[in-house]
Amino acid sequence: MTVIEILDRLIGFPSVVGTPNDAIVGWIKDYLEGYGARVSVLTGPEGDRANLFATIGPATVPGYVLSGHMDVVPAKEPEWSSDPFTLRLAGDRLYGRGTTDMKGFIAAALAAVPKLAGMRIGRPIHLAFSYDEEAGCQGAPHLIARLPGLCAKPLGAIIGEPSSLRAVRAHKGKTAARVTIRGSAGHSSRPDLGRNAIHAMAEVLNAAVAEAERLTHGPFDPTFEPAYSSLQVGTIAGGQAINIIPDHCALEVEARAIAGVDPAGLLRPVKATVDALHSRGVDAEWTHMSAYPALSLASDASLAGVMAELTGQAPLAAVSYGSEAGLYQAAGIEAIICGPGDIGRAHKPDEFILTSELAACQRMIEALGHRCAA
Repeated sequence: MTVIEILDRLIGFPSVVGTPNDAIVGWIKDYLEGYGARVSVLTGPEGDRANLFATIGPATVPGYVLSGHMDVVPAKEPEWSSDPFTLRLAGDRLYGRGTTDMKGFIAAALAAVPKLAGMRIGRPIHLAFSYDEEAGCQGAPHLIARLPGLCAKPLGAIIGEPSSLRAVRAHKGKTAARVTIRGSAGHSSRPDLGRNAIHAMAEVLNAAVAEAERLTHGPFDPTFEPAYSSLQVGTIAGGQAINIIPDHCALEVEARAIAGVDPAGLLRPVKATVDALHSRGVDAEWTHMSAYPALSLASDASLAGVMAELTGQAPLAAVSYGSEAGLYQAAGIEAIICGPGDIGRAHKPDEFILTSELAACQRMIEALGHRCAA
């Protein structure tokens, strides 16, 4: 199958984050086993979602991991020009949800498998495909925890997030949480007889805004844009009508940390406010949503040199978005980002990838195979 034919099949699976993914996992498993790859389907604790890990070459020798996520964000925007889960070719553009983020990389890796399987590679190439990355890297930790039983410790992991096929050495870490406050409803003419959940949430919101402003004063790392850690409230919702005391309010807050800063620590002032409300008798709840560590690969790292050879360009210092790369690095495995497509096309209607980008990524992966065979 060509890389476009494979991408067509992958886009046809509506593997939206947070939903069962047995169909896409099963198809990839069958495809890989058809070329002799050793495949493990690793079901997550949710029970209806799984990671997939496959090896080409000797698993007992250190090799390289090609990492991608099979899930995509929803595609409910009315601006789509065609069915987002049917691949559409127009000129050199291939449209569909996940073409860039990041089924294009998975398609390129799978398209390279026939050549890789035909090589006598002394170092293995592993395919590590995860679930629910778009929910804050929920699936990858379970996959990475299983690696010691699946293969020798890898030399490096290449995470195929869209980077215009330019290797990237760093990104910020992230954590997110949800705050829920429950009050007591009543008629707005008698606020003394109810408990206004939105008013109580104002303290949490103020704490988040104050911490966000404080972070702009440093510490700084000029590698990133912006050069400081950040915090923001992304959603807030509550109340039913203007004349009803709101009995419920929910807020979601995230923090993004420069390398060397604990993302969870950035949210502590906000959580302290929630705890203070709770101690005063307010029904306030803090729920951890997701977290992943920052990536910071040294410019002289072995993997950075490998990617410079494969791409013909020195790796970029950093990108603003996050990935599963930090999780691999936290497990003691060198990690780097490098994949086809542009992150600016992701999470939008009419997401697309260029046919030339797919072809270039496939060539890069096949070149890695030649390097492992040398």
